[in-house]
Amino acid sequence: MGSSGTFSLSSLMCEEGEACFFEHLDENPDTIDSLDSPCFVLEDEEEYIEYLLRQETGFGSQNQPFLASDDRSNRNWLRSARVDAIDWIFNSQAKFGFRVETAYISVTYFDRFLSKRSIDESKPWAIQLLSVACLSLAAKIEEQNVPVLSDYPMEEYRFENKVIKNMELMILSTLEWKMGSATPFAYLHYFVGKFCPGSKPQTIITKAIQHIVAMVKDVNLMDQRPSIIASAAILAASDATLTRKGMDLRISVISSCGSLESGDVFFCYNLIQEKRKNEVKTPCSNLMSTQSSSTCVLENPSDTCSGAKRKLSFEDSENCAAQKLHRP
Repeated sequence: MGSSGTFSLSSLMCEEGEACFFEHLDENPDTIDSLDSPCFVLEDEEEYIEYLLRQETGFGSQNQPFLASDDRSNRNWLRSARVDAIDWIFNSQAKFGFRVETAYISVTYFDRFLSKRSIDESKPWAIQLLSVACLSLAAKIEEQNVPVLSDYPMEEYRFENKVIKNMELMILSTLEWKMGSATPFAYLHYFVGKFCPGSKPQTIITKAIQHIVAMVKDVNLMDQRPSIIASAAILAASDATLTRKGMDLRISVISSCGSLESGDVFFCYNLIQEKRKNEVKTPCSNLMSTQSSSTCVLENPSDTCSGAKRKLSFEDSENCAAQKLHRP
């Protein structure tokens, strides 16, 4: 699947076997390594953290974040659609017993994909297809026991397995097969040792993980580096009364994180505190229940300039690959 041309659900149904799906792994086996794997350990922890920081390229420096569209209506819809997609991802993670990191990584894929391609308003089936494919890819990379595609719960539309598989290929192509990246979870043990010496690390880490998960709906994961999110979560879990000066003092003890912008950390820290005070569940949108007769995903061939997001638009088709589920 190239970077230009037409993409449709019919093209996602091309005849490609599993050997084709994994052929790139043989060519570049390091592409999809998980940096959070317990097998990936360097003897020098500082060296490991420096390595993770170098892998954060692409985070916090997006020129065209997908929630910054000039179309206010589409921006509001996409924000609501993203919240529903995240709910589905984490509900499915709990259903299958996946690690929370797996759900987080799938949201990272979701945000990265939408930073390069846009989806038109009122076509929610495309968001559901993207959600399923992102979680499936993350599970294949992170989990030992991976469910078959037909086991993934479908909220409103049902997709054939070959459609999901080829959506996975579209995601891999769009993300240039760069599926391994640092997550906030990789930093937690390091930061708790630096910020909270002498404390009970597991208690703080458990709270920090809860903060990270709670932030996912409110922060485009392409806008903040994983180290920023991790440090804010640890600081919030250990002390809910930090001032900006106090935070700067905490951060200054970490020599490896000279590029850890205290302003960004303080922003995420305050966001966590606001969510703790409010503790209001984000209202669910009608994303998965919105009716749509659209079935084909088409790329706008005019969006070919370098750096521009490629737009996914939709057309009706008699050959419906996305079947709407009718509930009694």
